[in-house]
Amino acid sequence: MAAETLSPVLPDDIDAAARRVLKKACDAELSLTAAESCTGGMLASLLTDVEGVSSAFERGFVVYSVDAKCELLHIARDTVEQCGAVSEEVAVAMAEGALQASHADIALSITGFAGPGDPGDEPGLVHFACARQGRETAHREEHFGDIGRGGVRIACMRVALEMIEAML
Repeated sequence: MAAETLSPVLPDDIDAAARRVLKKACDAELSLTAAESCTGGMLASLLTDVEGVSSAFERGFVVYSVDAKCELLHIARDTVEQCGAVSEEVAVAMAEGALQASHADIALSITGFAGPGDPGDEPGLVHFACARQGRETAHREEHFGDIGRGGVRIACMRVALEMIEAML
């Protein structure tokens, strides 16, 4: 693997974590998938940037809208309407739905408010879930604060990679 940073915008610790996660997944012969809302495919991009180990990434789902979450990940619309698109229930349903809709062994989902939304939405509130075949789905809620869309997305990469590594 080359020593260069994957992206000039991403901090070195994220680059190192992505490389570590991909190597562990390859060594364990496990594949990964991502179901992303507020990060818009950033995790999928990160997991396909490393030469020689990017084959560990099976596919990604960018499900920004409620329709996309329901149609691509088979989430019941009433779950989203009752709990809200940014909730533990939806994050878990996204991760489990991504596992079912792919051939991956581990799925990580991200849903949150990267920036200001509707009145009452908390900027920086993000729910993560990590599912693995035969294991209980893990959930994590983060309150990154109003640090801007880019700041929230970068913070999401750290949490996502940490959760995937723990599930490996």
